[in-house]
Amino acid sequence: MSVPQPQDGTPILELRGVDKHFGAIQVLHGVDLKVYPGQVTALVGDNGAGKSTLIKSIAGIHPIDGGQLLFEGKPVTVTGPRDSAALGIEVVYQDLALADNLDVVQNMFLGRERTKGILLDEASMEQAARDTLAKLSVRTLKSVRQLVSSLSGGQRQTVAIAKAVLWESKVVILDEPTAALGVAQTRQVLDLVRRLADTGHAVVFISHNMVDVFEVSDRIAALYLGRMAADVPISEVDRTRVVELITTGRSGDLGIEPAAVAEVGA
Repeated sequence: MSVPQPQDGTPILELRGVDKHFGAIQVLHGVDLKVYPGQVTALVGDNGAGKSTLIKSIAGIHPIDGGQLLFEGKPVTVTGPRDSAALGIEVVYQDLALADNLDVVQNMFLGRERTKGILLDEASMEQAARDTLAKLSVRTLKSVRQLVSSLSGGQRQTVAIAKAVLWESKVVILDEPTAALGVAQTRQVLDLVRRLADTGHAVVFISHNMVDVFEVSDRIAALYLGRMAADVPISEVDRTRVVELITTGRSGDLGIEPAAVAEVGA
């Protein structure tokens, strides 16, 4: 379960000058981002800042138009989701993409089922699901054979995260994992996010909730209208500065250059 980590401080995932256009509209402008193993990097920004486009570019859903992606220090080309998954990048989207009519095991192996001859290898899949949940210290599920339709929001999020980890992922991107959850369920998910990083995974945590961000993150990357305003250790900023970065693109000595901010806001 523990993911080998580079010893030289190399980001496991790095974006350099990434651009993305949709027709005549440029959504991402020269975005730089560094994501490190064993750390939670919070990706924050207002609605329309480009967060979804950025993670879908990393996932290969939207191939980039300019710039470079590096994985484990080496340039890579990601032209589709298969390329991203092959590198070890898994994305848990906000809709979770779980099938209510299937149980936990069936969801975790959906589309990647194990077979023994012409039959499904149910015993192997069930054991792998149990092992993955155990290694993440998940104790909120009564049975891996529960239907997903019977699970709470927090339990569903747990299954979706465990599904991402099952496939030997190195980078796990979580899109608003605590949205619409109650206090107790949010606590469970935040604990799981932290355990993911502690097992060596690089975690990208997308959230609007600054309380959650400051509780669980090691770094913070703030997007402002498609530009990266800051990508820094979270110890270097406070909530006020992060809100300023999100809303104006600049806070003190951090952020987009004033001339660029004026250009973006024009």
